[in-house]
Amino acid sequence: MNKKEELVADIEALLNSYEGQHPTQIDPALLSFMDEQTLKSIIVSLLEQKENTVESNLEWLEQFKKY
Repeated sequence: MNKKEELVADIEALLNSYEGQHPTQIDPALLSFMDEQTLKSIIVSLLEQKENTVESNLEWLEQFKKY
């Protein structure tokens, strides 16, 4: 497996890490025109979105500590 294929697999794994969502499968040929830096940028963006979701959920849960 080459580096670009690994990055595509990482993107697919991140997309599939959300509970309750239908599995995502990415055809590596679909992203083959992108360079490694672009694929890494997509991974960073997905990680940031996941982090923001977790932080948002924690803020929501904190509201219930008062009670």
